[in-house]
Amino acid sequence: MTSGLTTEEVRHYRRSARFGSWADRANHTLLYVLMTAGALLFMLPIYIMVAMSLKTPVEISNSSMWSWPVHPTLENYRTVLSDPDLAFIRKFWNTLLLATVPTVASVVTSAMIAYPFARLRFRGRDRLFLILLSTMMLPGVVTLIPGYVMYAKLGWIDTYKPFIVPAFFGGGAFSIFFVRQFMLGIPREMDEAAKIDGASNAAIFWRVLLPNCGPVLATLAVFGFVGGFNSFMGPLMMLNDPDKMTLQVGLRSLQTAHQTEYHLLMAGAMIVLLPIFVIFIACQRYFVRGLTLTGGK
Repeated sequence: MTSGLTTEEVRHYRRSARFGSWADRANHTLLYVLMTAGALLFMLPIYIMVAMSLKTPVEISNSSMWSWPVHPTLENYRTVLSDPDLAFIRKFWNTLLLATVPTVASVVTSAMIAYPFARLRFRGRDRLFLILLSTMMLPGVVTLIPGYVMYAKLGWIDTYKPFIVPAFFGGGAFSIFFVRQFMLGIPREMDEAAKIDGASNAAIFWRVLLPNCGPVLATLAVFGFVGGFNSFMGPLMMLNDPDKMTLQVGLRSLQTAHQTEYHLLMAGAMIVLLPIFVIFIACQRYFVRGLTLTGGK
């Protein structure tokens, strides 16, 4: 039995294929246009910050914030870095300390706490995990005053302990949940093979699971570093000594009730953004992979 297509049917299929290819091209073109427009929209505040940081106070008052400076100058950056009242360098190291140490501590301890929830079986595990997740429903603002009262009774006000010590206990429910979801996607055959070789639970965690959790740990590191570096309300409440202040609180001194020094404020903000850009670019591959894999669990 033989069958074939008529000339008219062949023409019809060719027209359909040609129309489909054009439709695909149109869809891809529209998608790229929308993505480009979205990227430009998100880059617009960065452009405004850069432009205003290169302007003089007179040019800022006499020109639009959208315009590029006629005579760009780096004097604003020099003023911010050298102003003894602002003490930018000291505040930068304070901020770096409060962003790095808690991030490292929370990444490691969240993985340690997530391991039993993902791999071990014990009585009350699911209920305990549900209680842990329920703490995510509390907004951070709600716990600010109770936290301040607790730290005041411990004598931790005007020290870095309120920012560093809690990080050694998991760094929050979200971090634990995030790592647990990733660990659930790692084949259990790896654990079983390690147990056959005589590995303990601790050895399985450190030698088998943790090396495979690079993407999710890098994602948590980016989240933690950016959150710590940009933290404002916590340092403002807990720290009183000007020598212990962070950059975010220090930049606030450039904005008063009577005057805002936008040229210095934008220059300082650009310097603050640089470490965040570097961290994100360095961890971008792991960051995107961690979000993709964890989001699919």
